[in-house]
Amino acid sequence: MSPPLPEFSHVLRAHEIGGTVKRVALAADDGERAALATRFGLLTLDRLTATLDVKREAAWIKVSGEIRGQGAQACVASGDPVPFSVREPLSLKLGEAPAAGELELASEDLDVEPLDGDIVDLGEITAQALALALDPYPRRPGSVPGLLSEEEAIAARSPFAVLKKG
Repeated sequence: MSPPLPEFSHVLRAHEIGGTVKRVALAADDGERAALATRFGLLTLDRLTATLDVKREAAWIKVSGEIRGQGAQACVASGDPVPFSVREPLSLKLGEAPAAGELELASEDLDVEPLDGDIVDLGEITAQALALALDPYPRRPGSVPGLLSEEEAIAARSPFAVLKKG
């Protein structure tokens, strides 16, 4: 059984990617954004775009560019909408996974992903970059009834807190 197709897919064939930069502009449509919003637990995903440069460099395929996204996440404390606007650079290399055993990576090798056969899915790369750029604990501005801010909690634990109450 084959895995399900990603919600936002734009496939290039690895064997067709050469040494000349290929610029690709992506924009998720309404259905793709709705499906991604469900996948990532977002209230809305109003926009998702990417401008990516794809190029073969020796044994690697390099993908670089920028993603942009806008929408709303649920506040972790109240569930209220918290708007987000993401503008993130993207830079990664795709290639064969190194052989098992001890491996030492240089800093430029930290954003290396294994190449899945002959498939380079720029849509899925964009979706994953958005997910990584989102705030894992979004909070709405201002106070939430019944919850203390970090500063309020620190002040409440202070031995001088009793003096402030009096």
